[in-house]
Amino acid sequence: MTGAIAPIRFGYGTNGLTDLRLDDALALLADLGYDGVGLTLDHMHLDPLAPELAARTGRVARRLAQLGLGVTVETGARYVLDPRRKHGPSLLDPDPEGRAARVGLLVTAVRVAADLGAHAVHCFSGVTPEGTPADTAWQRLTEAMAPVIDAAATVGVPLAVEPEPGHLLSTLADFHHLRRALGDPAPLGLTLDIGHCQCLEPAPPADCVREAAPWLRHVQIEDMRRGVHEHLPFGEGEIDFPPVLDALAATGYQGLTVVELPRHSHAGPDLAERSIRFLRAAESRVCDRHAARAGGERC
Repeated sequence: MTGAIAPIRFGYGTNGLTDLRLDDALALLADLGYDGVGLTLDHMHLDPLAPELAARTGRVARRLAQLGLGVTVETGARYVLDPRRKHGPSLLDPDPEGRAARVGLLVTAVRVAADLGAHAVHCFSGVTPEGTPADTAWQRLTEAMAPVIDAAATVGVPLAVEPEPGHLLSTLADFHHLRRALGDPAPLGLTLDIGHCQCLEPAPPADCVREAAPWLRHVQIEDMRRGVHEHLPFGEGEIDFPPVLDALAATGYQGLTVVELPRHSHAGPDLAERSIRFLRAAESRVCDRHAARAGGERC
């Protein structure tokens, strides 16, 4: 695209390609015409806890460069720290050692991101433990985030915290609460999940994009229905995507917009192909609308 809107750089999340070896997943995405990858650090794809992480990260960095793929580092692996608790321990864990383990994982992710040349590191708050007062949960979150923000500042890679339905930090308003509580640190930005906007934000997804624009550091995208936190392939939910892509392009955001279908790995290669075709077609409709307004000059 040219003119008033910027090109959108689409990626696909490796958490939706867990049945593929990482190298095969990266080659697939490059062949399909994706601009990048949302790389979830997990036991099957660049395990952050296994030996020789620096060497393995270097090999992935070289492969990304060969394929011309950008990358963001995602930290939503379900059982990477605890094989029995999904996303446990979190930054809100009652056990200080549990919180420290999550902080350590995020600091490692920041270092991996720097070595990969990633544009951001994604993270989230976690679910408030049963019986924990909200004030206590927010205090734990702000304290736990501080060393991660320091690490991000040191290497120059922004953090992108994601409002996640059911978590302590679940909405855009919650993101701003955290940002203010931390003193608005420069490394702290936002992961905006377009489906989550449809699920629970009061404003339509395109309006959420415009509201979030100053803090956007990472974007995830999929279809979803109002009030139902279920990541759906495009066309199976309720979102009208051309207005969302138009709003996103108008922000000038230059990071990746990553397809997030973590429960569809069984059909990952097919869905990756279908998703990029859907998104490019929606993007083309945006270009057509701009061309009509500009008297025929297309994106």
